Amino acid sequence: MCAPVTLVLDNAKYQRCDFVQNKAKELCMELLFLPSYSPNMNLIERLWKWRKKDCLNCKYYSKCSEFVEAIQKSLQKTENKENINDLDTLLALNFQLYDDSIYNRA
Repeated sequence: MCAPVTLVLDNAKYQRCDFVQNKAKELCMELLFLPSYSPNMNLIERLWKWRKKDCLNCKYYSKCSEFVEAIQKSLQKTENKENINDLDTLLALNFQLYDDSIYNRA
């Protein structure tokens, strides 16, 4: 018997292909697809938003090495838990729910 595993996916076309569906069944995994365009429900999208703001927003890097260094510094901030309050707020599991949306009202 398999342990219950649910894999949350962001609804990309390649995630819905027969290969992925069959492999999930083979591995006893449930695939849970997020609603179309739901970046607020995908934590990596939130982290990427913070990362872009931290090292890309309105900044020009004349050399690729400067850009790489900026990304590495941003990654280091995460590891060192700098900006921990911002990240804790951003990465909290406070998703917008649609139970009371106009689409669900009778």
